[in-house]
Parts: sequence; C-alpha cells; structure tokens
Amino acid sequence: MIMFFSLFAGINKAEAETGLDVNASGAILVDADTGMILYEKNSDTALGIASMTKMMTEYLLLEAVKEGKVKWNQEYLVSPEISKMSHDDSLSNVYLRIEAKYKVEDLYAAMAIESANAATMAIAEIVGGSEAKFVEMMNKKAAELGLEKYKFVNSSGLNNRDILKHFSEVVGDPDEENIMSAKDVASLASHLIHDFPEVLKTSSIPEKVFAKGTEDEFVMDNWNWMLEGYEELAADYPNYQQFVYDGLDGLKTGSTPFAGYNFTGTAIRDGQRFISVVMNTSSQSERFRETRKVLDYAFNNFKKEEIIPKHYQVKGKKTLPVIKGKEDQVKVYTKEAVNLVVKNGEKDNFKTTLTLDKKKVNGQGELTAPIKKGEKVGTLTLQPKEAGNLGFISKEGKITVDVIAAENVEKANWFVLMIRGIGGFFGDLWGGISSTVKGWF
Repeated sequence: MIMFFSLFAGINKAEAETGLDVNASGAILVDADTGMILYEKNSDTALGIASMTKMMTEYLLLEAVKEGKVKWNQEYLVSPEISKMSHDDSLSNVYLRIEAKYKVEDLYAAMAIESANAATMAIAEIVGGSEAKFVEMMNKKAAELGLEKYKFVNSSGLNNRDILKHFSEVVGDPDEENIMSAKDVASLASHLIHDFPEVLKTSSIPEKVFAKGTEDEFVMDNWNWMLEGYEELAADYPNYQQFVYDGLDGLKTGSTPFAGYNFTGTAIRDGQRFISVVMNTSSQSERFRETRKVLDYAFNNFKKEEIIPKHYQVKGKKTLPVIKGKEDQVKVYTKEAVNLVVKNGEKDNFKTTLTLDKKKVNGQGELTAPIKKGEKVGTLTLQPKEAGNLGFISKEGKITVDVIAAENVEKANWFVLMIRGIGGFFGDLWGGISSTVKGWF
C-alpha cells in the first residue's frame, strides 16, 4: 500500500516563485490525495479559525456514528440554554425550541450547512456528554491526527464571550477562541475527507430544509458561495454566481472579529482533488476571491503524473539473493505504480531509495526460502532531488511503495541442502588449503 505524508524542512513556496499574491494572513494549497504542499504562506502560524472549528466537531460526530455510539435518528432534547442561544440572531443559528426533540442528522446538517452554533453545541453534548468533555475530545483527537499548532476551547468556533451570554461557564478564558495553523487546518480537512468522504455529500448542498415536515422547518443557506450547486439556484442567488467554482464541493467557512474571514475549500476536476485554506482575509467576498486564486494556481500548474510504474525494478537490485531455496535469487519489483501531482515540467525531480525489511533479510542482505509471490520484502522511498522544494502536511511519513517478490521460491529439500552444505564445506576447506600452499612460495 502506498503511504504518503512527510515534511521536508525549510519549505516555503515564496509568492515570487509561484506568482501568487494571496491577501490572507495565512494560506496553504495541498494535493488531497497525498498531502503534498503546493503553495504556502505563513502556514505554520496559529491563527483564529472561527467556524472552521466545526470540521473537528464533524469528525468526532462521524466517528461516533461509525462506531455505533451515536445514531442518525437519535433525538436530542433541547435545554433552555441551547434554545436561548439558538435564538441569538447575532450568531449563525437555526431556532431550537425548549424541550423539543431534534434528530442528530438534522443537527448535523444545520452545523455543516448553516454553521448553526447552538446545533453544534447540542452535537457536542450528544457525543461528549458535555461541552467541556467534548473539548477534551477535540484536543485529544487533534494530537492523534498529528496536528501541532492548535488549541480548542469550544465546539463551535465562537469567541467564548458569545457563549457566556447563554451559559454560566466555558473552557479557558472568557475571551479565548480556537486557533490552528493553516497547515493543521489543511491536515484536519484531509483526514476528514479521507476518513469520512460522506462529509462532502453534506458540505456540497447549497440549500436545505431543516427539520422538514415539522413546525420547525427552516430553509438553510450554505455560507460557501463557491459551491457548484448555486448555479442551479441562480435566480435565488444572483450575487453568488461570480464566486461559483467548477468542481468545488466543500468544505467550511468561518469568521469572527478575531479570526477574520476564513475558508477551507476543496475542489475536484478529472479525478484530481485539491484542498485550500485562506485565513484572516478582510471580507466574505475576499475569502472566496483568494480561494479562487489558489485553486486556479493548482489546476493550471499541476497535474498527476506516473512517477514510478507498476513492477518497477531498482537498478542494481532487480534480484535479491536467497538462501535455503531451490533458486538462489528472486526477482523483486514495486507492487504498484506511484502517481503524484507535480508541477508542470518537474516529473523527473525525484530520486528513489530501496529499504529491505530487516525482518526478512539477514545481515548479508539475503532472503530465506520459502518466498511467496507478492510477499513484501521492502519499500521504495521517493525523495526530491533538491532539498527544500517539496513538503507535506504531516511530518512522520514518507512517499513509499511496497517492494514485493515477483515469483515463488520454494524451500529446497533436505538432500539438496545437505549437498550444498558439503559442497560449501569442501569449498571452504580447499580455499583454506590453497591459501596456505600459496603462502609457502
């Protein structure tokens, strides 16, 4: 299985090199399949994330559903505090009535589409038991996912001061907000898309009725104006048409006075998906204009190329020696091809390193029979020829592909092994005698 994710120190795709001029305090562009960074600006600095926080809440909810801990048709009984907060028109919300019951799937849609804050806190209570316990889960999950620059103090992304208007206490200081680096936001988005691809079915919906068929019906509009689906609603949303982007189907907006206007976007064309993050732009419109810049740069300058073909053989290591087998060597090659998104003209900017599995080879680099066709014997690692010109959103992995045996090598029977042993003994003996005799002259 091919595994991706690494981080080469010192990566910094300067705007002068890319031609990009992104008006944001932090930004990043990532190939969604591999986590490869294609552009970055101040991507290691922790900034306010506002409602992009909800991607973590979505992750934990979807994980709980997958594990059977929460059901989509499970109902939530609204508390007075949650109801009061849901009627705060200064915040993004859908109205929730006191002691009314709402299904998890409706609360989830409200969170993902309308960015409803009270609905998000309801989900936190459902999954974690309380807001405080859920925040603990958020920070723990961030660590598990390998994020580095983050701090979660609430489930919604609001400033804690807005929560204190309706609740008696919060996690952290009264004026705190959630923070993350652009790189970690992209990493979280990547994990969310890969682990729960169904999230895109919801994030791509431009308009949806909340609690349809009940007295609480409410038409929710997605804050993501770049969605392809808005083209079909042109008559209702004429101002959005300037932002609609081909192939864009997610993922999450966010804004507070502290965080500015943020957007994690993702788009796919011809099977190639990119993830972009812009942080602390000056307006709703600007976050989408800057995202368009970043994604246009991706689709215009990068394409997926086959870097290593299937069954590729390393020069000088096309075979490996075998002991105790009917044959004394075995052909090896890569299990599958390696396809990477590369900048136009940089397909050959990689070198490979073969690493044999220490559990499979002895100190002399020999495999021991029997060996089965398809058995993994090592890995082939890809690295850039020039240090510093390639990076990934996670640091602990590498671009690797499994190297496998191309054929079976059966274990030799006892007689053959005995004859070989005798031959080896006399060969060593004769070699010793020969050396001694030579020493006489």
